[in-house]
Amino acid sequence: MPRVAIYTRVSTEDQAREGFSLAAQKQRLEAFCDAQGWDIADYYIDDGHSGRNIRRPAYRRMMEERDRWDIILVMKMDRIHRNSKNFMIMMENLEKWGKKFSSMNESLDTSNAVGRFVVDIIQRIAQLESEQIGERTYMGMRQKAESGQGLLGFRVPYGYRLREGMLHVDDTEAEVVRSIYNRYLSGQTMEMIAWGLNRDGTTTRTEGDWTVWSISRILHNPVYAGYLRWEDLVNPAEHASIIDVATFNKVQVMIAGKIKNRTHAAAKLLPEK
Repeated sequence: MPRVAIYTRVSTEDQAREGFSLAAQKQRLEAFCDAQGWDIADYYIDDGHSGRNIRRPAYRRMMEERDRWDIILVMKMDRIHRNSKNFMIMMENLEKWGKKFSSMNESLDTSNAVGRFVVDIIQRIAQLESEQIGERTYMGMRQKAESGQGLLGFRVPYGYRLREGMLHVDDTEAEVVRSIYNRYLSGQTMEMIAWGLNRDGTTTRTEGDWTVWSISRILHNPVYAGYLRWEDLVNPAEHASIIDVATFNKVQVMIAGKIKNRTHAAAKLLPEK
């Protein structure tokens, strides 16, 4: 009797879609196995992971444990992959390992050329849908950025905390940010600033050492002057600033003046609010 690896997945995009819940997938796949007379070897569940790549913990574990099962079973093909190249690589590996793949909804037989051709077409359609969703998401985020409407899913910068969807100044970290700007304006290099902070025992938010890169990110980030940047767009924001615009612009001019390649030396200055 075939041993089945039941694979279920939902991404953040799927959470609101009817019929894609993990519980619904599991229930229907169990009933399918019962009807086929198949034994369930194990459940492999990826919650909140995209199907566009293979960086999924349960998916990877399933492939590593391939000696435990004979067939991978999914409710729908796009649950396992939304990228046709990754899907075909998986199919080649399954064939090499003597394993099979089954999709409950599509009812496809991948043991013959016609079945594999149909699988490839379906996967390409799924990939097209996935890329279109990505394009629509990008357009929506850009429109939101252009209108200056709130945060756009970035990591909360050092010096701030996120509460109720808004950036709020962290007083302790804000003092470090001001110190970094003042030290640079006084003539210290980024290397010297990082060395000084580490010497004084001032750590980053993750309790790590300061580096030239982490200092550079703070000195280049307009968030500290009350602006938000998304790609090439910089808009005034509602959160409180840690430094004033004049200080930020002075630092940008100093940094630009040290760049040897003059084509990249133009300082990106902020307008006064």
